[in-house]
Amino acid sequence: MRHILDRTVPWLLAGLLCLAGTAQAQTRVEGVRIWPAPDHTRLVLDMGSEVDHSIFSLANPSRLVIDIKNTRLDTSFSKLDLSGSPIQRIRSAPRHGDDLRVVLDLKRDVKPRSFQLEPNAEYGNRLVVDLIQEGAERNEPSKPVLSENRDGKRDIIVMIDAGHGGEDPGASGPSGTHEKDVVLPLARKLKAIIDAQPGFTARLTRDGDYYIGLRQRILLARKQNADLFVSIHADAFRTPQPRGASVFALSRRGATSETARWLARNENRSDLIGGVGGVSLDDKNEVLAGVLLDLSMTASINASVGVGDHVLKNLGHVARLHKHGVEQAAFVVLKSPDIPSILVEAGFISNPQEERNLKSAAYRSKLAHAIWEGVDSYFRDTPPPGTLLAWEKRNGQGMASYRIQRGDTLSAVARRNATTVNRIKELNNLSSDQVMVGQTIKIPAS
Repeated sequence: MRHILDRTVPWLLAGLLCLAGTAQAQTRVEGVRIWPAPDHTRLVLDMGSEVDHSIFSLANPSRLVIDIKNTRLDTSFSKLDLSGSPIQRIRSAPRHGDDLRVVLDLKRDVKPRSFQLEPNAEYGNRLVVDLIQEGAERNEPSKPVLSENRDGKRDIIVMIDAGHGGEDPGASGPSGTHEKDVVLPLARKLKAIIDAQPGFTARLTRDGDYYIGLRQRILLARKQNADLFVSIHADAFRTPQPRGASVFALSRRGATSETARWLARNENRSDLIGGVGGVSLDDKNEVLAGVLLDLSMTASINASVGVGDHVLKNLGHVARLHKHGVEQAAFVVLKSPDIPSILVEAGFISNPQEERNLKSAAYRSKLAHAIWEGVDSYFRDTPPPGTLLAWEKRNGQGMASYRIQRGDTLSAVARRNATTVNRIKELNNLSSDQVMVGQTIKIPAS
């Protein structure tokens, strides 16, 4: 018996030591990032694994406490740029031996929210803490405009959505270019072009490197009573061969191709990072609400395909097209029941040549002008009631589009259309008489 115990005790001790080592193993905070947005700030902690955590607020002064079990800090908060955020300082210290306490000293009260994200192609496990600004105007859905003054001259509102942002970089190119970093300058360029046009105003869902939930982007468009929603992306595929620009509208029955289905799943995955919104039909009975929603969605999809056709045609003048027709897929960001919505894939960032193109400001400018020309031609044909374009069309003061041909001069175009060079320059914000072959300009409709 003694010999058996002599042989057993070392194994028992080894097992206990092993268990003790396992129990003492801590996960680590390996990195930290901060993403200030207009109505919230996102703090992201890179974790070695999933963790148990809790958060609570303290007042006088305002603080947010984050307790993370069995964790140690392997990074520094001191170099984090806190400008533009409600955080004044971040402190940390061990708690109860193996746990970690992180304290955010705040400039003002916030509404906190925390959750964890699983690893993706860019990051590992993450603990996310959102600091939502108390009292800030939230992007709640507004009621769509049902009737307008027929003689009104309001601007057409175009909501431009730069895909991804902040903690969600989107797809990456062969040299490491992030999708979020090329679509934002493209969206800003498109906004500048639209804002320079009489009768149009553009808005951005995001104007910085921060994330907005997919459905929240729709709510922003509805809040602005947008006439059109344009989401801009530069996605990737499994292989580097696919290339070319595409335009998508929402499909009621799903995607129209294997590529469209794959891209839709890839984009919709981002919804895990944001919140969820919706359209309220609470004041309608179930049957009426269903009918109204179905009619509105059908009209919105038909209009989306229409504007998509115009945009795709113009994109074909400056870029290679992946498909020569508007595709339809179940992108979450297109699911507004009352706003025509399109998603423009500016190209495949997974293709080396297209990655280089998308990094070029000159190329992005060409894409932005092509998208604008498609939007403009669509609304010239079918201007919304109560807009300046509708008033001009009704009173014979509408505009037409003309694409400059080889040998054209501005004076020759003016003579053929019974107008003046100065009038054409005014309509197109031209600073000189120079025009280029392929350039689309507006001329007074005859």
